[in-house]
Amino acid sequence: MSGSMAQAFAHNFLGHSPRWYKTSIVAFLLLNPLLFFYVSPVVAGWCLVIEFIFTLAMALKCYPLMPGGLLLVEALLLGMTTPQALYDELVHNFPVILLLMFMVAGIYFMKELLLFLFSRLLLGVRSKVLLGLLFCFLSAFLSAFLDALTVTAVIISAAVGFYSVYHRVASGNDPRQDSGYSDDEQLQPLHRDDLEQFRAFLRSLLMHGAVGTALGGVCTLVGEPQNLLIGHEMGWHFVEFFSQVAPVSLPVLGAGLVTCVLLEKLRWFGYGTLLPKNVRQVLANYAAEDNAKRTASQRAALLVQGLAALVLIVGLALHVAEVGLIGLLVIVLITAFTGITDEHRVGNAFKDAMPFTALLVVFFAVVAVIHQQQLFTPLIQWVLALPADQQPGMLFIANGVLSAISDNVFVATIYITEVKQAFISGQMSREHFEALAIAINTGTNLPSVATPNGQAAFLFLLTSAIAPLVRLSYGRMVWMALPYTVVMGTLGWYGVTYWL
Repeated sequence: MSGSMAQAFAHNFLGHSPRWYKTSIVAFLLLNPLLFFYVSPVVAGWCLVIEFIFTLAMALKCYPLMPGGLLLVEALLLGMTTPQALYDELVHNFPVILLLMFMVAGIYFMKELLLFLFSRLLLGVRSKVLLGLLFCFLSAFLSAFLDALTVTAVIISAAVGFYSVYHRVASGNDPRQDSGYSDDEQLQPLHRDDLEQFRAFLRSLLMHGAVGTALGGVCTLVGEPQNLLIGHEMGWHFVEFFSQVAPVSLPVLGAGLVTCVLLEKLRWFGYGTLLPKNVRQVLANYAAEDNAKRTASQRAALLVQGLAALVLIVGLALHVAEVGLIGLLVIVLITAFTGITDEHRVGNAFKDAMPFTALLVVFFAVVAVIHQQQLFTPLIQWVLALPADQQPGMLFIANGVLSAISDNVFVATIYITEVKQAFISGQMSREHFEALAIAINTGTNLPSVATPNGQAAFLFLLTSAIAPLVRLSYGRMVWMALPYTVVMGTLGWYGVTYWL
């Protein structure tokens, strides 16, 4: 009896994850206390960071919330951080949590409009190079004035819509019925190759869009959360922030768009895959049937969604309220004027957002450990001890590396606080202070595309519903982001070193 119960517990632990994965997590949980008590809390803290990154890298084996949550609980029990420190971190990042709770759900209610608009784009632009460039540029432009997570949510929603339509048709199901599209068992043999090609096609567009959010997000005061923080500390308004960062951000934006074109033309790093003819035909037929059968009620719903999208854009651009609250407004407007009145349909909109919101809480707990154990402090002190002319370049590199490991908002907060204290104490001039602030901003925004955990938009994409469908793993994201990382990181470093 005891043996069967032990086997049952072993089987239930992390569900259907591979045995080697379960063994790794158990080994982590056993190793951390030994390191904490017998080696050093700092060493244990760094190991915890590496272990959490491992759970992100293996996201397709097991959703990171469960193993990452176990590591978080252990960190709290060991005293690597405290519940109060975690709570303070969550309060500090509450706008991001609010955004995920309501904005992603708001985008869900706009899916018919998004599918309508993106189908026009996807079917109207036959050049994959131009299509990839449009995805990258539009994501950059929108992220500069709106929010990277919102833009990413839009792209994900459109990709899920296209994928579900074709997968249902390829499985012999009605594309308009709410049937599953994650299981390939019913897939007809003739469609399997086309589906694999379609997955590669969507992967490339998703990555172009995600990188675009970083290219545009670095440019403006509202592009990324850390930009707003840095601008506040520096006293820069919207136009001044843009002009201060422009010598670095605009050349990098141009280089990023050129990289997008070259990757599609050369078909390197997983890019360049074309939309299969059969898939195009299925999507075209679906769009044509939709147009022919669209009722007055459905047209009215599209109009409401369009007006809600306009409210969303204006509200975000003018910053009339926190982004999440504007998302809640979108939910209220669309549901009230499109006939959505039952709790079940409203609840479905939150299914995609809440798992990632919970994972982000675990992520912020890891950030709290980094903060409490002062894991980054030696590197900060080392950079500020360098000669003044070397500090911007090294600060850019340090911010990039640490942002790729942890969280760019946290890294920017730590660095701008330390640098401002040095300025207030008279250790540097205002001009040098401004150069370091630009290095912090660009360093946390540009090289951090190297890993999915470097930016919230990338982490959101990795853990979204579309990632397992198109086989977008952590390793594949790192590989596909590599050319962008090299171009954006190298040019950004050169800019802060020689152009400021």
